[in-house]
Amino acid sequence: MQRFSSQQLAAFTARAFEQVGISAHDAKRIAELMTRADVNGSEGHGIFRLPQYIRRIKGGAVNVKPNIRIEREAAGMALVNGDNGMGHLVMRFATEKAIEKAKTAGVAWVGAKWSNHAGPASLYASMPVEHNMIGLYLAVGNANHLPAWGGLDMLLSTNPIAIAMPGENEAPVILDMATTVAAYGKVKTKAQRGEMMPEGWMMDRTGKALTDPRRSNEGFLLPIGGYKGYGLALMFGLLAGTLNGAAMGRDVVDFNADDTTPTNTGHCIVAINIEAFQPVAEFKKSVDALVRDLRNSERLPGVEHIHIPGEGAHAARADRLKNGVPMPPSLMEALDKLASELAIMPLAK
Repeated sequence: MQRFSSQQLAAFTARAFEQVGISAHDAKRIAELMTRADVNGSEGHGIFRLPQYIRRIKGGAVNVKPNIRIEREAAGMALVNGDNGMGHLVMRFATEKAIEKAKTAGVAWVGAKWSNHAGPASLYASMPVEHNMIGLYLAVGNANHLPAWGGLDMLLSTNPIAIAMPGENEAPVILDMATTVAAYGKVKTKAQRGEMMPEGWMMDRTGKALTDPRRSNEGFLLPIGGYKGYGLALMFGLLAGTLNGAAMGRDVVDFNADDTTPTNTGHCIVAINIEAFQPVAEFKKSVDALVRDLRNSERLPGVEHIHIPGEGAHAARADRLKNGVPMPPSLMEALDKLASELAIMPLAK
C-alpha cells in the first residue's frame, strides 16, 4: 500500500472541505482531527470518511458556517448547540470548554446537540490528558444497527465510550470502544476492502452468523457481553443523546444512507482535573505502576504479551508519523474520484 504523511493527508482533506464551502480555518481544524484519527490507527474514522462527509455537505445535511454556541451553563457544566456543524468542530469546542471549566470546578460535564459524526471517541477523551486531566467521552452513533436484547427493531446504535488517563513515563491509558463487538465503521472498511467479517460481529434476522459485510443491511451488530452491552448502549445513549435534547432511538438518522437530513447527533465530554483529587505526579506514578504490574503479570500459555488499552494506537502513531499512513488501493480510488469531482489536486500529487 502507498503511504502518505500526516501533512499530505491533512492538506488534501482541507482542500476538499474548502471546495464545498467550509472556511479555510475550519477546514484546517477538521482535517487535523481526521488525520490524527488515521495516524492513531482509527482507519474507519479518518480520511476514509471524507467522501461521505462531502456528500452530506453537498446534500445540505450539514451547516458549513455554523454558529456553535453555549445554550445552557453552570459552574461545572454546559450544553453546546452545534448548529448542525461538522462534529469535529462541535466537539473540539465542547472539549475545550470542559477543560476550561474543570480548571476551576474540578470536574466539568459538557453535552452537545445538533452535531454530526465526529470521528473516533478517543480524539476527544485524549484532549484533557494534555492538561493533566482525565477525559471521558460518550456519543450516540450515527446509525442504528443494534436492537434491544432479544428484539429485531433497530433502535440503538454502537454508542461508544472513551476514557483517557495520563501516565508519567508510560503512554496514556486510553480505552476507546463501541458497545457492539465491532463498530460499524469497521464493517464498512471490510466491505470496501473486499474482506469478510469474523463470526461474532453480526447476526442476520434469523439468528445466524453474518460474515459478508456487503450484506450488513440484512442483519445487526452484536452487543459486547450480550445483554450487558445492550444495557450500556441504552444508558450511554440516554446520557449523550436524550439528556442533551439530541436524537436517540427512532429519531437517529442513518447517515450512511441519507445525505440530506440533519442528524442532531449528541455527545458528551467530561474533564476531570486530577489536581482536585491528589497531586498530579502521584497519580501519574500510580498509573505507571499499575500498567507495569499488568504488563509484567504472569501470562497464560501461548500468550506473548499483555496489552494495555491505548497501546495499539500509541504504536501505530509512532510508525505512521515515521513511515506515513498506509492507504489501501480501494480507498485511494475513492479519494482520486473525489478529487476529480471537486476539481482539486489529488492526494498522490
